[in-house]
Amino acid sequence: MKSNPRALLVGATFVAVVSLTFLALPTSAAVAGCPLFPANNVWNTRVDTLPVDSRSATYVNFIGASRGLHPDFGSQLWDGGPIGIPYATVAGTQPRVPVTFYYPDESDPGPYPIPSNPPIEYGSDHHLLIVDRDACQLFELYDVSNSGGNWSAGSGAIFDLNSNALRPAGWTSADAAGLPMLPGLARYDEVASGVITHALRFTVRATNGQYIWPARHRTSSPFNSNAPPMGQRFRLKASYIIPPTFSAQTRVLLTALKTYGMFVSDNGSDWYFSGAPDPGWDDDALVNELRLVTGSNFEAVDESRLMRDANSGQAQWDSAGIPRLWLPFVMR
Repeated sequence: MKSNPRALLVGATFVAVVSLTFLALPTSAAVAGCPLFPANNVWNTRVDTLPVDSRSATYVNFIGASRGLHPDFGSQLWDGGPIGIPYATVAGTQPRVPVTFYYPDESDPGPYPIPSNPPIEYGSDHHLLIVDRDACQLFELYDVSNSGGNWSAGSGAIFDLNSNALRPAGWTSADAAGLPMLPGLARYDEVASGVITHALRFTVRATNGQYIWPARHRTSSPFNSNAPPMGQRFRLKASYIIPPTFSAQTRVLLTALKTYGMFVSDNGSDWYFSGAPDPGWDDDALVNELRLVTGSNFEAVDESRLMRDANSGQAQWDSAGIPRLWLPFVMR
């Protein structure tokens, strides 16, 4: 976006040049009538005009400047299971059941409203995401299983979707970064509507053993000092021209990555970004087109100026939809 006209203030000894970068007011995505956090949450905040992180080139080179982007979701089956991270919505009357955790010290004890035959992610992570559409609460579990009617999981987190509250500092969630997962998924209904108004989540093979806002948790291994921290946000460069020959689905996804970017949320395959499985996805187009978008087309974003409170996901916006502190003064 272009800067608005500059206002010149002439004084006896100096001239101040004020540059205002105007952005659209943030909006919030929704699932089953519930917001995916408030409109001013960092997940729902544009980052297309924020500065580039000073270590951007190092991070991109580590993840892979020539490695292509990959959609970790689709319409088909892979090795017998759906591709992507599914989620369920339940009514507030859904009975809640106890869950035994392997890591109880960093898990919300519940109970959790797990329906019969819930959609558990296929593969090794076995995530289970549930939205209580009446209470607008999000329940997320990692490595969930059921044995004899008893539920267990590695970790679990409960989020109030009307709140900007983050996990306690140092706590994991169902994701390694301590972030919620559902807000970072590409969903077919959004893409079919023509616009995604939130950041996405993606994985890298290793991080640097640190985490930055809004993430709350780090992984101890694998570790590499040139890797990004958990919670690092990346965006598709403004200079990248989205080919008009790409499918409509790919164009919507790439536009979102330009505008809202994506967070490093877990260890996994490099540049793999997440979505929910859906029969509407055009797998061939997505895979073949997105692999042409390489790491060199991305840059790490410095969004530290958006942080209002280290324990809150609220981004610093004023009433005009301008990120606070994004008002550089040039003194002459």
